[in-house]
Amino acid sequence: MASRTGLNVIKLLGLKASPNTNRVQIALNLKGIPYELSEEDLFNKSELLLASNPVYKRIPVLIHESNPISESLTIVEYIDEVWSTHHQSFILPVDPFDRSLARFWASYLDNVWLPLIKKFREDPPTEEEAKRGYLDKINEGFLLLEEAFVKCSKRKAFFGGDNIGYLDIALGPFWSWLPAVETLTETRLVDDTKTPNLCRWGPRFFSHEAVKDVLLGPDQLVDVVKMFQAKGWNKSTRPS
Repeated sequence: MASRTGLNVIKLLGLKASPNTNRVQIALNLKGIPYELSEEDLFNKSELLLASNPVYKRIPVLIHESNPISESLTIVEYIDEVWSTHHQSFILPVDPFDRSLARFWASYLDNVWLPLIKKFREDPPTEEEAKRGYLDKINEGFLLLEEAFVKCSKRKAFFGGDNIGYLDIALGPFWSWLPAVETLTETRLVDDTKTPNLCRWGPRFFSHEAVKDVLLGPDQLVDVVKMFQAKGWNKSTRPS
């Protein structure tokens, strides 16, 4: 979403191909908040990024009223709290139990399942037995997330119910990477017979007004990965 000019411009330091940046973009779009996306060169990080996130030195960083906020889901929660009355839409569930459940699964994504996907994408095992072990762990995550969707969505369209919410934002940008990961690793990851609800959820999420102009397509993501690899891919420069 285009930003308004002026002193109170909300700046987002990030990258279009970064799913963590995409999380923040979608949250801002949901709230109808204009912002300016300042794309970072991860091989030559800006002084603003390094000063704004001196601990991790990584994207995304939201700068609001001169205050930097780091880490994608922390930023999403900040947006939900600061603009709580915008569009009468809450990103986090209002019910305390549902809210704790959403945070639990978001933590599982960031600390357990997504690191498996990333490692498989960056350095897939060459031995068949090791590859199968990795895929078993990834598939276990798919099944757990399928169960989480059924429970959290309460038979509605999104994890957040009738509209996209915290878990949709946490998972959706990474879900959009899966076709690219399948192409890059020559491995099928998504099985719609095992995760039918998630496979129906994905297109609904991608076509949402707050999402559809944010995410890159699979071919574009493959090109991004190849570009990073050609420049010297490593953990500090990957578009995470």
